[in-house]
Amino acid sequence: MAKNKGPRRPRAATPKGFRDYFGAEVTERKAMLDAIAAVYHRYGFDPLETSAVETVEALGKYLPDVDRPNEGVFAWQEEDDGDWLALRYDLTAPLARVAAQYRNDLPSPYRRYAMGPVWRNEKPGPGRYRQFYQCDADTVGAASVAADAEICAMLADVLEEVGIPRGDYIVRVNNRKVLNGVMEVAGILDPADPEKFAHERGIVLRAIDKLDRLGEDGVRALLGEGRKDESGDFTKGAGLGAEQAEVVMGFMAARRDSSAETVARLRELVRGSTLGTEGVAELEDIASLLAAQGYGPDRIVIDPSVVRGLGYYTGPVYEAELTFEIYDEKGRPRQFGSVAGGGRYDDLVKRFTGQAVPATGASVGVDRLLAALREKGRIGGAEAGPVVVTVMDRARMAEYQAMVGELRQAGIRAEVYLGNPKNFGNQLKYADKRNAPVAIIQGEDEAARGVVQIKDLVLGAKIAAEATHEEWKAQPAQTEVPRAEMVAAVQRILAGG
Repeated sequence: MAKNKGPRRPRAATPKGFRDYFGAEVTERKAMLDAIAAVYHRYGFDPLETSAVETVEALGKYLPDVDRPNEGVFAWQEEDDGDWLALRYDLTAPLARVAAQYRNDLPSPYRRYAMGPVWRNEKPGPGRYRQFYQCDADTVGAASVAADAEICAMLADVLEEVGIPRGDYIVRVNNRKVLNGVMEVAGILDPADPEKFAHERGIVLRAIDKLDRLGEDGVRALLGEGRKDESGDFTKGAGLGAEQAEVVMGFMAARRDSSAETVARLRELVRGSTLGTEGVAELEDIASLLAAQGYGPDRIVIDPSVVRGLGYYTGPVYEAELTFEIYDEKGRPRQFGSVAGGGRYDDLVKRFTGQAVPATGASVGVDRLLAALREKGRIGGAEAGPVVVTVMDRARMAEYQAMVGELRQAGIRAEVYLGNPKNFGNQLKYADKRNAPVAIIQGEDEAARGVVQIKDLVLGAKIAAEATHEEWKAQPAQTEVPRAEMVAAVQRILAGG
């Protein structure tokens, strides 16, 4: 008879496409979110927290992959009423629902910012996770492109606030109306029948969005019959003729040395399209508004190559890109790329209300920004741990707790060693693993004399690595001070004195 092995133990492994965050990573993210929130708050935006779960109906068809309008999310069906619910895939769709649900209570325009994790049921890959943080700011109810200009200025301020200096980033601005005007001129958009050529336009949008990665030849191939990649996989193209493709390629190459010259070139390209001409005028207004606030081409530029992949954008679109070089896994230099983006989406709230509600906003990719700062060495490394009060005598735990209490009251991060105190060496190993800067030691002898030993673990590690044997024996990293002076002595060490 087979022996019953009992229940199978669960496998201790993070699900594919997800990851765990520890210590310094969590602290760094919180510091970044606080810095970004401070900029948003300074601009007059209010915080909003929405549920992590929305109805699939509320999320709508605007999912990350336009080819799979009902997929891309983690969804389940409720047993009682049959409703489908899903984890939010971004912070914009929940805002559209909030703006419609509370439209009689919210001020108009409504300016909000939101921060938190989002989930996408997509194929994971290197650096591509199914859960990541977003940090959004949006204005709902403002039709003026002044709202778009403000978002662009705010993105520039956010990047500088978190430690990306001017010269290491650029905010690029375009307008979907201009691109639609170009498509109208190219013969793949019919204002009288917006759904006509919708499939071809989707391919064109994604092709333009891949310009940095595929280059002009790759994009041109996708505008035509299609493209075969290095692995041999074939991607079907939009099927445009040579003249049609040239119109689109001319649009992508329209950027000039100044915003005024770029706008003039775009006006030539959309001649004959009412929608395109309207979009060019909006770009001209945005450039003028930004210039009046002192945001020049060193920070924000008009760039026709920006299209943004999502289909719900209806007007200005923008993307914040880091321009400094990093090196890939093969040691090849490349630019870091986009860390934020957004645009105007005037039709999203309309899904709920039936009435057009103008809206615009941007999302900052917090995880990518943190990765960029680590690449530049501006954050990272081991975070300083707490001061550790060691335990030499179990019976004197109350006194050790009193010590740690005094340190905490002085604003010093501190803890008592709560493991088995029998082996003192293990206590110091624990302090080292915690990256503790200081250890407090008081045995029976020190207690009787009213003193404590203070061990500077940072200096001790340096001496152990660099000092001679005689210098090490002198133990300058460990000093004895009166018990009443313990806090002041620790403060001096932490201050570097």
